[in-house]
Amino acid sequence: MPARRPVRTALVAAAVALLSLTAAACGDAGGLKGAGVTPTAVSPARLWPDLRPASSPAYAYDEGSAETVKGVTVPDDDIRKVDPVDVVRAEFAAHPSDYGSKGAYHATVDRMKECAPGGSRARCPLLKAYYRDLTGDGRADMTLGFRLYPTNQTAVRVYAVDGHRLVQVLADNDAILGVELAGRAVIVRSPAGITGYEYRTTWTWDPERRAMVFSRDEFLRTGRGRHSHAPSPSPAPSDTAGASPSASDTPGASPSASAR
Repeated sequence: MPARRPVRTALVAAAVALLSLTAAACGDAGGLKGAGVTPTAVSPARLWPDLRPASSPAYAYDEGSAETVKGVTVPDDDIRKVDPVDVVRAEFAAHPSDYGSKGAYHATVDRMKECAPGGSRARCPLLKAYYRDLTGDGRADMTLGFRLYPTNQTAVRVYAVDGHRLVQVLADNDAILGVELAGRAVIVRSPAGITGYEYRTTWTWDPERRAMVFSRDEFLRTGRGRHSHAPSPSPAPSDTAGASPSASDTPGASPSASAR
């Protein structure tokens, strides 16, 4: 997907003119002085006005959808009382084509055994759970992450309580540099195949779809490191995806939800 960057030439020119005017007024007790020629505004040019509009998308964009989590109850409608391990295992059961013996993420199922009491926390694929109101209903929602072995991807999930049911309102799998919660948005940072750049995908709550939908995809320069589209080897058991929530987020209380 091509990067979308706003053209800011006119805004920069206006800011420069304003600063010049302010500097002139501060340094001279006389009248106002001109800031020079202001660039003429140019309206957008519509290309190919006779081109027939497309009736369907060229690519299958993941626009966001909700899915009820079967087999998991929410005591007192309090999502903090839900065990994240049960939630992930419910996803395994609901999607055998992904997590079965021939699925792309089959090794994750075996690793989840390490999330039980007495297991190896370093090998448990489940990351710490975070709680924040992302849907705007005044109640905390749950953001989960878990590694998708044997790939280098990480699953990012958001769950909400709707009609006394646990509902998955965001499901995104990607190679992850970091995940951030900003207001009521989830921002996923992923490596790009060009040196010094990364992708940032933003998901926001849509009250009509009752799900978090894809709202922005950015291709940004970072000036750090070298990335490649070539498949990466499976990470070591101790490797985890970065997460950068704000200080106001509250980690999950259960030991299984805190495993990294």
